[in-house]
Amino acid sequence: MSEPSPKPYLTVRGAGSHEIEIKKSRFICHLARVADEDEAQAFIAAIRKQYWDARHNCTAFVVGEDQRRERSNDDGEPSGTAGVPMLEVLRRRGLTDTAAVVTRYFGGIKLGAGGLVRAYGSAVSEAVDAIGLLERRPVALFTVPADHTKAGRLENDLRAAGYEVRDLAYEAAGVRIEVGVPEAGVTDFHAWLAEATGGSSSAAPAGWSHRELPIE
Repeated sequence: MSEPSPKPYLTVRGAGSHEIEIKKSRFICHLARVADEDEAQAFIAAIRKQYWDARHNCTAFVVGEDQRRERSNDDGEPSGTAGVPMLEVLRRRGLTDTAAVVTRYFGGIKLGAGGLVRAYGSAVSEAVDAIGLLERRPVALFTVPADHTKAGRLENDLRAAGYEVRDLAYEAAGVRIEVGVPEAGVTDFHAWLAEATGGSSSAAPAGWSHRELPIE
């Protein structure tokens, strides 16, 4: 395939929240998967609107391949005591396409700079553990043409062989079957298809996607 393959990466399983309490202050960490910076900012805005009465809504996010884009904000906490330690947890865990907001309801006892760093970092770390991670591995997409009379059997054969049938497009000339193949199995897939169809069908590259695998 001429198009370079994307890299596998880690992200959170989905949106969720987790709360901890430290010296009567409540720290509620909200996590979400985001596709880009716009989605991250929209998630942050929604949490800030929902928790408008909180003393602080501190934020951090990482998006893009190789953790290319990242931002953090202390939202009124002393500089470097909230957003940066939150961001550091995301970096250390190797996460991307992930946004975090830690909402703090002040309990009346000051934690000091070191205490705040530990509290905000712990809030994100515990939320990641509670919500869970998944790995998104690259999957090569191919379209396989088939006659109307043979498409059903070929689809069944693909599924039986363990290949992921992602879509079926019925057209006047025949059926186009979209198949997802793990990157390491592309050569074997071409060989399997040639044998399964007696050389009558071949697969055309159709880009890339990802397969999501939970990290236990």
